[in-house]
Amino acid sequence: MNAPAPAHAIGFREHFSAVALRAARDEAARTGRSVVDVIEERSALANGETVRHLADALGYAAARMADLNDAVPAFDLLPYPEAARHDCVLVRRNDGSLALVFGAPFAGELHAWAEGRIGESFERVLAHPADLAAYMARYEDNLRAMDGVAGVAAEESKNRDPIEDLSLVSISEDASPVVKLVNSTLYDAMKIGASDIHIETRANDLVLKYRIDGVLTQVGLLAGREQAEQVISRIKVMSELDIAETRVPQDGRFKVATRGREVDVRVSILPSIFGEDAVLRILDKQALADRILGLTLNQLGFDKDSVVGMRRLSHEPYGMFLVTGPTGSGKTTTLYAAISEINKGDDKIITIEDPVEYQLPGVLQIPVNEKKGLTFARGLRSVLRHDPDKIMVGEIRDPETAQIAVQAALTGHLVFTTVHANSVFDVIARFHYMNVDSHSFVSALKGIVAQRLVRINCTQCSTPDQPPPEALDESGLARGAAAAFRFMRGTGCGACRGSGFRGRKAIGEVLRVNDEMANLIISQAPALALREAAARAGMRSLREAALEIVRSGESTLQEINRVTAVA
Repeated sequence: MNAPAPAHAIGFREHFSAVALRAARDEAARTGRSVVDVIEERSALANGETVRHLADALGYAAARMADLNDAVPAFDLLPYPEAARHDCVLVRRNDGSLALVFGAPFAGELHAWAEGRIGESFERVLAHPADLAAYMARYEDNLRAMDGVAGVAAEESKNRDPIEDLSLVSISEDASPVVKLVNSTLYDAMKIGASDIHIETRANDLVLKYRIDGVLTQVGLLAGREQAEQVISRIKVMSELDIAETRVPQDGRFKVATRGREVDVRVSILPSIFGEDAVLRILDKQALADRILGLTLNQLGFDKDSVVGMRRLSHEPYGMFLVTGPTGSGKTTTLYAAISEINKGDDKIITIEDPVEYQLPGVLQIPVNEKKGLTFARGLRSVLRHDPDKIMVGEIRDPETAQIAVQAALTGHLVFTTVHANSVFDVIARFHYMNVDSHSFVSALKGIVAQRLVRINCTQCSTPDQPPPEALDESGLARGAAAAFRFMRGTGCGACRGSGFRGRKAIGEVLRVNDEMANLIISQAPALALREAAARAGMRSLREAALEIVRSGESTLQEINRVTAVA
């Protein structure tokens, strides 16, 4: 929602007079900023309002991010490389009309060039430069590589962080389009903070997707079966895998250097009916280090009661502190935060991880190396000989590791660990199926945390929203109870790349094992009985925590339905 203009901006119209616009243009030229940013700062208006008033003053139509999202780029009439060079894009609206969208209000040369370049009539539309950049970024990766990339990539690199910073392969003028595509895809994924790159081979093309804030987003399409095979082969070469082998899965890794730091990339290749698919996991240790430095449980987004419960578990003198959730739900970060809080230098803390994602000061960290025989179980046995006070086991995957972790917790150590499960009650069943003695498990277990990461509405474009009645029903929310909710939704803007979401926060359920719960676990009571006992002890479920952030307007019903089950 656009905030109302502050008192000092009551006379904002004066900022759009001919004299004021000329002064803003001069300041923009002198400082290297955009005219829109200068006027926005002077008028104290939100970006959408600034663009609207500026467009009115200059006789243009105005477009917000939502308007761009409803349009389709007309790259057949104005190819992406030309559009990128001139900071504009030609789009087709739903009614079939054409619009030239640009972010520089005083771009006379652009309009003269467009008149001669585009063979059809079009309307001139002004958009915020950030919105235009976000819209173009969706098509940047493969279109830059496929549409005359040999000249365009080099020219674009002069105006932004150079792709040549990827040090594994030199991107020269005569480099092949496939090399340019792979490296530009890596660069762009790191630039926007994607955690994974998915490369999917189909019958006649290749699809590029990024996982951003836990959600897959398609960013490109590469036509041609032969080119698709070349992209996969290029990734295999970078990962030192067998390019001739296409029938079995392969795993590898490589490093790239960008912006003055090294980034690890883990690669998984799988055969499919149309060829091979690849997933590249980006492990930016420096970025993680920046987030972890000084990290506490308070900063992860958990509600106050959950933080208090986790802090009590992390300060136990011995026992087992379990964190569970699906891959990518932030389990390791939660354990890092808990360990950082208790790491005062007077305890011996040892971790065994696969991989070690961040170096914790004053903590002995051991990376798993299964090829050399260093498994979680073998490493944990050796760790116990070093007389540790606190131990972190990156993940319990097998019965042997589970047995050793329980024994360590029973012999005076505080064991932090993760297990893949959907809820705190599923964890209990996992240990039962791994043949861990129930009495030993209950004696060791202090508490379990189940968590998820939920996308948060973008604060720049969030507006009031009223979900339809059927959406309330599907979410298990009584219509009477919904009256107390402050429903909000992001409409999409440059700050959130048009998604409506910006950032994530953690939600969780914290189960502390009391006498009643211990007796139920030993007797292998059904999950329903465990849930009822947990509710009596005051545990708030994941679903309840998720609904609370919808109630406050931080996220949407659709988002929490994506990550939590409807009760």
